[in-house]
Amino acid sequence: MAKGKDARPIVRLVSTAGTGYTYVTRKNRRNDPERMSLRKFDPVVRRHVEFTEAR
Repeated sequence: MAKGKDARPIVRLVSTAGTGYTYVTRKNRRNDPERMSLRKFDPVVRRHVEFTEAR
């Protein structure tokens, strides 16, 4: 049971505030082939910042 190219891979979202805080989520590779970018809460700086997909 090999897991080849999954349609929904697990991606790591890293804070752009430079705190090192990360979120882990899944994305649909067919609908969103480019890098994911979401605005989420960073508890280290205690505000909402942009999180980008790390490879």
